Amino acid sequence: MLSLYEATHLRVHGEDILEEALAFTTTHLQSVAATSASSLSKQISHALRQSLHKNLPRLEANRYIRSCQEDPLHNEVLLRFAKLDFNILQREHRKELCDIARWWKDLDVPRKLPFARDRITECYFWILGVYFEPEYFLGRKILTKAIAMASILDDIYDVHGTIKELELLTEAIGTWDISAIKHLPEYMKVFYEALLDVYNDIEKYMIDEGKLYRMHYAKEVVKDLARAYLIEAKWFHYKYVPTMEEYMEDVFDWILSNPKMITASSIICRLTDDIVSHEFEQKRGHVASSVECYMKQHDTTRQKAVDEFYRQISEAWKDVNEECLHPTSVPMPLLMRIINLARVIDVAYKDGDGYTFSGILLKDFVASLLVDPMPL
Repeated sequence: MLSLYEATHLRVHGEDILEEALAFTTTHLQSVAATSASSLSKQISHALRQSLHKNLPRLEANRYIRSCQEDPLHNEVLLRFAKLDFNILQREHRKELCDIARWWKDLDVPRKLPFARDRITECYFWILGVYFEPEYFLGRKILTKAIAMASILDDIYDVHGTIKELELLTEAIGTWDISAIKHLPEYMKVFYEALLDVYNDIEKYMIDEGKLYRMHYAKEVVKDLARAYLIEAKWFHYKYVPTMEEYMEDVFDWILSNPKMITASSIICRLTDDIVSHEFEQKRGHVASSVECYMKQHDTTRQKAVDEFYRQISEAWKDVNEECLHPTSVPMPLLMRIINLARVIDVAYKDGDGYTFSGILLKDFVASLLVDPMPL
């Protein structure tokens, strides 16, 4: 029954039998978990909270190895090899994080930009969830720095900059020219110079890899992201609550192309984030989230808006699953990065805003992947 429950999370549109199977297995597994204290009951409780398909492979491997050693029939040699493999890769990830942390420390973000979230370890964890394999070390380094810059950019537009300052920054990013720095206030100069430096470094890597053409797309994403953030900042400043269509269009504008899988993953990320973080963001001063937009547009309660968003998230996962059915139009290794990004969101925002409140919600996950080795 547990295997059937896990299988239902791979369902696509129109598979009504699997929909019924999900409801059936969930009900019965909840009953087993509540009345049993066996090791199987622990597995069931975990699956009900975080299905295998929506969990990060590295976290699931950690959990499986630790549960396997409790099985009296386990193979000791295979278990030891699994632990060694996990620990060896964990050491490599630690080294990568140390290098990135030194770069972050040199930027001195907590002192120069005290309003920005200091989350470099969480950024690395995020990207580690997208691809953990050893051969992708360069991708982890590049994307961790890129997402850290995007996080600061988000905080500048959300909580610190005035509309006039934000317009200047948006224009500067649009030109992508260091000479534009002279028009910015001091704190923005710190960010703008760091942003261009990060992408100049990435450009050097791309030249070495013979993939310089990718830089155009990377820069365009940042430019469009800044423009989208400016729109949201103006909505908040002028107390305008957009329609759901306006809100979601703004979210997707910065994606240069919109294949179904990218759109579905974006829906999962955006709505999951909004469901758990909108109350905190409204208290600190933030543009209306999709929850507020939906409530106003449809004159409904928060709970009904949340229920609708969970339905949309479930439908989006079906789109993701459909796009992975063979034959696929793009290679599976690329599709897996998109799936893993959606998984990161599901894990990090399961019990709240795991990025903003990482010290509470992500601490154990980070420790299991980057701090605590497998006992041999």
